[in-house]
Order: sequence, then C-alpha cells, then structure tokens
Amino acid sequence: MSKNKNTSLSEKLADVVIHGMQEKKGNEIVRMDMREVNGTLSDYFVICHADSTAQVNAIAKSVEDEVYKAFGEDPRHKEGQGNGEWILLDFIDVVVHIFKTDKRSHYNIEDLWGDAQVNTYQSA
Repeated sequence: MSKNKNTSLSEKLADVVIHGMQEKKGNEIVRMDMREVNGTLSDYFVICHADSTAQVNAIAKSVEDEVYKAFGEDPRHKEGQGNGEWILLDFIDVVVHIFKTDKRSHYNIEDLWGDAQVNTYQSA
C-alpha cells in the first residue's frame, strides 16, 4: 500500500474516532498529526477527556463501536479499562487517549509531543 493511500485511511480512521468521542460528549477533543514527528510510529494521536470514569468508559466503547462499524476492526491493544482514568486504544496508525480530566492535565501529552500539528474539535 502506498504511503498516500495509507495516510488517507489513517486520516479517515482518526475522523471516525473523533465522531465516536463526539457522540459521548468528549471534552477538548484534539487530533495530533504525528506523521512529521521523529520517533513516532502512529500517524495520529486523538485525545479527549471526561469528568467521570463512567463517561471515560462510555467514550471508549463509542470509539470502538464506531471504528468497528466503519472498518470492521477492533483495537490491536487496549489499556486502562479497569480503572477508567486513562484508556488507551491502539489502532496502530491512530492511537486514542481518553482521560479523566485530572489525569489529562497531569500527563499533558499535547506538550510532550509539541512538534505535532494539533487540530481541535467540538463535541456534538
């Protein structure tokens, strides 16, 4: 598969992830374009946060459901679903981070990867 075709698919995947977050009112949704950042394997990070563990879990489920409907794919790896404070869903080209509000500010991933281009999205 050519890089352009792969990039197009990863961009569409990131859009579907954002839609899943918007469906459950994820806060401060950002898509970080990691393609030009040295030392990264994924094309995009998509990040949001929620005020409760129940909402964090609901957002993660919504993202998984929307990606499965659109692509027939489950995440290759999942972490954090037991505690609901930071859930990571790894779709290889797109890595999803869903934080509880206080954990997002603590880890501050956007600053860690400051070289990435960042786009912000509103909840639906």
